[in-house]
Amino acid sequence: MISTRTEILRRVSGEGLTGLAHAAVRVLVANGVLVLCSKFAIPLPWTPVPVTLQSFGVLLIAVLFGARASALAALLYLVEGAAGLPVFQPFGAPAAARLFGPTAGYLLAFPIAAFIAGHLVERLRSTAESSGAGAPGWLAFASVLLPADAIILFCGWFWLATFVGATNAARLGIAPFLAGELLKLAAATTIARVLHTNR
Repeated sequence: MISTRTEILRRVSGEGLTGLAHAAVRVLVANGVLVLCSKFAIPLPWTPVPVTLQSFGVLLIAVLFGARASALAALLYLVEGAAGLPVFQPFGAPAAARLFGPTAGYLLAFPIAAFIAGHLVERLRSTAESSGAGAPGWLAFASVLLPADAIILFCGWFWLATFVGATNAARLGIAPFLAGELLKLAAATTIARVLHTNR
């Protein structure tokens, strides 16, 4: 019987399998989480950038699966979308054209952001365990997830600026989403704190 959150996480992430099978299950499950988060999207009439849960998905898989698996899952997500599989959020150009459109900067940042967030979470937990200080606090987790979220926003802004200019890119691609990003960051941080407290 699965009695704890830790045990549930271990089962979902393929713990108990060996070698390549274990790694593959982790990447595929992380990829599925990211695809699922991408399906929650709301278009905004004044900007080509919709509200989505994609950045939350990136942070979540980094927390759940670590640097390598989450980065590979995000890279697989881009390959799937470029190949025409219906994994991207539903608003925008189809298939590979999405990777050249105004929102491509956000997408292309996903593997990098996932790796950085996963690596920093792993290092934070390892440092806390080796020092015997107990589980890291909420603010500590927030501080290591924030850079990844900022990378996604920056890359999205930078790419969008090539279409509409830097000022308009900030108005269309960053300003409308700051409050939502803070909420997503808070949610991912809370999940990280709960999971790593119960390990």
